[in-house]
Amino acid sequence: MKSPITLEVSGDYALFSRPEMKVERVSYDVITPSAARGILEAIYWKPQIRWIIDSISVINPVRFTNIRRNEISKKASNPTAAMVAEGGNDTLGIYVDQERQQRAALLLRDVRYLIHASVHILDTRIERGGEKIPANEAAGKHLEMFKRRARTGQAFHQPYFGCREFPVNFKLHENDSGLPTPHESLQGEKDLGFMLHDIEFDQNPKTKAVKSTTPHFFRAEMTNGNITVPSLPFEI
Repeated sequence: MKSPITLEVSGDYALFSRPEMKVERVSYDVITPSAARGILEAIYWKPQIRWIIDSISVINPVRFTNIRRNEISKKASNPTAAMVAEGGNDTLGIYVDQERQQRAALLLRDVRYLIHASVHILDTRIERGGEKIPANEAAGKHLEMFKRRARTGQAFHQPYFGCREFPVNFKLHENDSGLPTPHESLQGEKDLGFMLHDIEFDQNPKTKAVKSTTPHFFRAEMTNGNITVPSLPFEI
């Protein structure tokens, strides 16, 4: 079944960090479903919906490059902030010059993907406190609002490829004509190994405070440049 949304995204660099390599970051070979969802949410999102990534098409060859970036060796912790609030002697904040470190990162370069997605309705009211309508009608309204924003390049914030310094260019495709096709080097089958699918948040139903987070992974397999994303393994 054809996905109702096809969005072309491209950029000079991307960094989809593997969780097992946290200090000097190494990117996955391709965009993760959670990163693709983040791009869609940057363009259009409401609490009444959840974007579902159906599949991803890799258009450009997978190329890596190395860079070094100035980072810091630690972050301000909650206990330190609490001590300052109670009148302790600790300072709240970090002196960047004292904590600066250079770290390497293995990035993707010259990336281009097609994101095929659909919308899952959590609440059939378009606006909070509004009137409930049929789910298919609500989905149609949300999809139309997304398309209208994507056509004109609107976004709530600049979408990015893993890190804010790697911005995303996006283009909406509303029919199959003119769709880019995967590079010839991507033909055949390739096992990309285990990849982050998404993160499950356990929230307090009243306060919405996050009690815990659980990452979920899937075995990513690319066939002729196309990756089929399985259904989410948790209830949304």
